[in-house]
Order: sequence, then C-alpha cells, then structure tokens
Amino acid sequence: MMRWILSLPVTADEIPANLADSTRLAFRHAAEELVTNPSGFMSELGHKFLDFGLKLIAALLIYLIGAWLIRKVCKVLRRVFERKRTDKMIVTFVTSLVSIGLTILLVVISVGTLGIDTTSLAALLAAGGMAIGMALSGTVQNFAGGIMLLVFKPFKAGDYIKALGYEGFVTEVNMVSTKIRTFANSIIVLPNGALSSGTIDNFSDKPFHRIGWNVNVSYGSDAAKVQETILEILRKEPRILDSTKAEVPDPAVYLNAMKDSSVEFVVWGWVRTEDYWPVLFKINQDIYTQLPQSGIRFPFPQMDVHLDRKDMA
Repeated sequence: MMRWILSLPVTADEIPANLADSTRLAFRHAAEELVTNPSGFMSELGHKFLDFGLKLIAALLIYLIGAWLIRKVCKVLRRVFERKRTDKMIVTFVTSLVSIGLTILLVVISVGTLGIDTTSLAALLAAGGMAIGMALSGTVQNFAGGIMLLVFKPFKAGDYIKALGYEGFVTEVNMVSTKIRTFANSIIVLPNGALSSGTIDNFSDKPFHRIGWNVNVSYGSDAAKVQETILEILRKEPRILDSTKAEVPDPAVYLNAMKDSSVEFVVWGWVRTEDYWPVLFKINQDIYTQLPQSGIRFPFPQMDVHLDRKDMA
C-alpha cells in the first residue's frame, strides 16, 4: 500500500523539500482519491494486498523447501564423507560451512521473492559483513584458525591432545572452536585462533609414548640396588615395552641429581599410547610399595645443624 501511495503523481510545483513533506503529500493524494473514487481506490488496494499476500506465501514456501533441501544436502555430504572415511573434523567443518552459506543464499532469494531489490540487500549484507567482521575480529581469527587446522591437521577427532593448558580427547572441530573431553568428562571449548597459533601436544599421533618417573631416595641408599629394584618392577609390568616387543629403547634407570635431602633417580619406560595413564599410575603405586620392602627408604625434608663448642661457651 505504501508503495502504491508513494507512486501517486506529484506535480512539479508540489515537489517536497524533505521526506516528511513527501509522506504528507502522498497521504493527501490518497485521501483525495478515496473521496473522489472510493470504489477504484478500494479495488486497487485489494489488488495490492492480494499481490503482497501471494508473494509472502511464495517466499515462505521457498524458505521452508529450501531449509529442507539444505538439511538433505548436509545429510548427503555426511554420508559421502562416511563412505570415504573422511576425518570427522573435516566433516563437521565442511558441513557447517555449507549449511551457513546456503542459508544466507536462501534468505536472499526469499527476500527477493517479496519484490525487494536484492541488489540493495546484497550491498547491505556486504556492508554489514564488514562492520561485523571488524567488531568480531576474534571470530574471524578463529575462522581462519579453523581453516589452518583443517589444512595442516595437527590432530583429528578422537586424538588425545594437550593445548592452551587443557588436555583431553578431541570430540568436535567446527568453524570457530574445538571441543575436547577431559578425563573428568568435562567439555572444554578451545578457540581455533589461539589453538592454531599455540603449542599442541598430540599424544595420539604416535603409537608409542615414553613415560618418565622421578624417584627420590634417602642418602646412603645403594644406587645399584635402587636401579635393579626399579628395573625389576618395570620388567614385571607386561605393558611396558622393550626392544624385543617393539622398536623402542629398553627401560632404563639413571641417577639424575643429588638434591638437598635426597638422591633423585630418573626412570624411563615405553608403552603403547593407549596404555600411558594406566601404566603411569600402576608403576607409581608399585614403586611406593615395593621399594620400602627392599630396604630402600624415601627421604623426608631435613636440615643438618652443626653447633660449634665455642658458640656454646
């Protein structure tokens, strides 16, 4: 109706000075038309409403059908990726990108069906995109980081990683963030921008992993006996590998440092990546329980104080 009213003819001497004058002039002409030719006015108004209603119904149908097709396209993409056994990280990222892109295109087509000039809408979207991009520079950085993770693949879904002070199993990688599940079953969301530019320790990238223990014993302990006792503990654990089971070094125990209150031995043993945590905790317990049984004592913090007899006099 407003478009019809604003399209009423205006004589040269009635050209408005501003938008407010133009609006008042349009309504005045509409009122005159309503008085002089009410039947024609109402007929024209009815045609305009009917035309707009049909366009609105068509736009709604286009949007609903388009949304259904977008869901179908995403499902087909997931099935294709599954058949090709594509990494879940790539699947999530690509389907999210396709869904957002097609949804924006669908909105533009639906708006164009209403008779609105989509060229202006596209320009508005571009300007709005620039403004939003400047306001959400961190989000754009995360999006770029997601692309970097997708291209270089420092990890994949299911890997156990340590990054940005957190560690856990990667469950999902989308356009702007990566989700990991910790051993406490918490979901941590890491921004892709910081993740792609930070340090990532991927425990699952190699089939074998070395575990290190630092064992402190009291001064006066027999170093050879300490080494042999710890090596025997490692040999009894079948999940600890040696050169006969895999291409890894044999378990080893070395005297690492002589501290203020203790002598420190460093212990190294190789395991399969999936056995890392169970073996780490098991050997901790075995060392704590079996070393005292062999007469090897753990130290307590201590300080020796020497008094001179002259100071006591």
